[in-house]
Amino acid sequence: MPTLTDVHHLALAVTDVDRSVPWYERVLELKEVARREDPSTGLRKVLLRDRTDTFSVMLVQRPETERVAFDRRHTGLDHLAFKVDSHFELQEWEQRLAEYGVTHRPITASRTLPGSSVLVFHDPDGIQLEVWADPAA
Repeated sequence: MPTLTDVHHLALAVTDVDRSVPWYERVLELKEVARREDPSTGLRKVLLRDRTDTFSVMLVQRPETERVAFDRRHTGLDHLAFKVDSHFELQEWEQRLAEYGVTHRPITASRTLPGSSVLVFHDPDGIQLEVWADPAA
């Protein structure tokens, strides 16, 4: 039986890739590796990768996308959570967000995974992003 080995990328619908790509590059240190724009349909896709080539995020702009704030109460994406190796790194991310003026909640203990801590913030379209640190092994 075939086995899934990893997630290739996660695609997020955004209202403006020209606004979102620089934010993801600057704040999350992702790098643009591919771009596809179809003038006949207005579809625009940008693939971003982390610096270790571990994961990718694709930002997708469709011409019919409504310019309304993201609402995780609708069916679809609830949030996207990234992982760091330690609570110290989580604190570094909190400092980074503050330096870039990204509004965020203070680091809190997870109510879902005991021993884990989470840092919550939002991208320019209001998509909830999180950085998680699980308890040390």
